[in-house]
Amino acid sequence: MTTVPVDTPAPRRRPGIFVVARTVLLIALLYALLLVYPPLRLLMLLFPSWSPGTPALLAIIVLPLFGRIAHEWWPGAATRWTSAASLTWLGVCFLAFSVLIPLELAMLAGLAARAAGIAGTALVGTLAVWGMVNAQRLQTRVIAIDGKGKARGRLVQISDVHLGSRSPGLLRRVVARVNQAQPDILLITGDFIDMRRVSLDDLAPLKAVNVPIYFVIGNHERYVDLEDICMRLERLGVHVLRNRAQSEGAFHFIGIDDAEAKDQVARHLPLVPQDASRFQVLLYHRPDGLEAAAHHGMDLMLCGHTHNGQIVPFNFLVRRVFPRITGEHHLAQTTLYVSPGTGTWGPVLRLGSRSEVTVFNIA
Repeated sequence: MTTVPVDTPAPRRRPGIFVVARTVLLIALLYALLLVYPPLRLLMLLFPSWSPGTPALLAIIVLPLFGRIAHEWWPGAATRWTSAASLTWLGVCFLAFSVLIPLELAMLAGLAARAAGIAGTALVGTLAVWGMVNAQRLQTRVIAIDGKGKARGRLVQISDVHLGSRSPGLLRRVVARVNQAQPDILLITGDFIDMRRVSLDDLAPLKAVNVPIYFVIGNHERYVDLEDICMRLERLGVHVLRNRAQSEGAFHFIGIDDAEAKDQVARHLPLVPQDASRFQVLLYHRPDGLEAAAHHGMDLMLCGHTHNGQIVPFNFLVRRVFPRITGEHHLAQTTLYVSPGTGTWGPVLRLGSRSEVTVFNIA
């Protein structure tokens, strides 16, 4: 096993005051447009004589932020619920914004304001309830992969569980679903943890997985206590692959650290030992670098990160950044699979996507 040193980014200049001011203004504008306008507009359509006072405005503007901030400062079961509620509310507001745009056009064409308010509220409520229910459901997807005469076995991938934002209860359900698949090896492709101080007790359900577990970091691990996360997982027997490789029977697993740079795989993969006599599996959090993986003879590349957009119509924006947003993709002898994610980040909502445990039958 060889470890490639993780790049240390060069110091960056602090942005100027005008850049900071422009960024703050843009964030405030987006917050008002996507998260303040929708509930206010629906309320005013439903109740034309109502005029929002200071308490109502403060509740709409400030309360959604409070739950998330409280969980950052005082992480625990109670604040996890307030954080999930706050972020889910923000997701509902995003849905309301998406519904209001066509309603505004319909009102310009003559639709009565109160009728628009009733229809919009009913549609948003229905979508929100379905999205929350759908976010709790786990599907198992089974994919057959040609082992090319090198390997036979069953690999299971989970990705983007987001423990911290999501509770250990989700991990217990995920582990139960993993064990039902009777894997030979479990692979975790990043964003497994997204909050500080997720304890060994929170991670204890992993002990019920009685097969080797391999893990690569995602962007959310980098945002929080990365070294402590890796140490806790290693204490549970998880193989943490940070720009290194490890063989397991007929399989050769390579893990590359997540990075925003589009050429991260191309830069690091040549530096990690490869073994073409084994079935080579590249683990990288985001679906970039398929060309480099194919060039270096990877048999299978597993990624996550996109959540398949998680909430329609956000998936259209995600697809602009990551054209291979979900599912199978092929280049030369390499198969790429992009998981839609096993958990959720932010709003506990899924519309137009599903939470997935993926089973790869290699034969």
